[in-house]
Amino acid sequence: MDGPMIQSRTAVTVRYAETDMMGVVYHGSYLPWFEIGRTNLLKEMGLPYRKLEADGYLLPVLEVAAKYIRPAVYDDTVTIVTTLRERPILRIRLEYEVRRGDELLATGHTVHVFVDREGKPIRPPASVVAVMSAAFK
Repeated sequence: MDGPMIQSRTAVTVRYAETDMMGVVYHGSYLPWFEIGRTNLLKEMGLPYRKLEADGYLLPVLEVAAKYIRPAVYDDTVTIVTTLRERPILRIRLEYEVRRGDELLATGHTVHVFVDREGKPIRPPASVVAVMSAAFK
C-alpha cells in the first residue's frame, strides 16, 4: 500500500507450549504474538505501553481477526510484521503478518481505543499525537 505507514518486525521462536496435539501452533497462540508485535511497534515509536499506562491511558482491544494460511510448528522462528497504515484519531488499527522467512503463515488485525483508567474513551495523549503527526505527514 502506498503512503506513509509505520512498521515493526519482531522475531519469535515457537515454544512447545504454543503447539497443539497435531504439532502445529494452536490458533489462539497468534493473539499473544499480535500483542508482542503491537507493544514492540509502540516501543520503537518511543511510546512504550508501560509509559502510556503510567500516564493514565489504556488501549483495550475492540476487534480482533486472524486468518491462518500455513501452519507454524515447534522451534520455528517466525517474524511478526506489525503495520500501522493510518493515523489514529480515536481508534487505532494495527495489521499483522506472521512469516517464516518469506512464507506468509497468517494475517490479522486488531482495533483499539484509548480509554482512561475508568474505561471512558478519550483522545490519544499529546505524545502519541506528536509521533503520529510526524509519521503521517
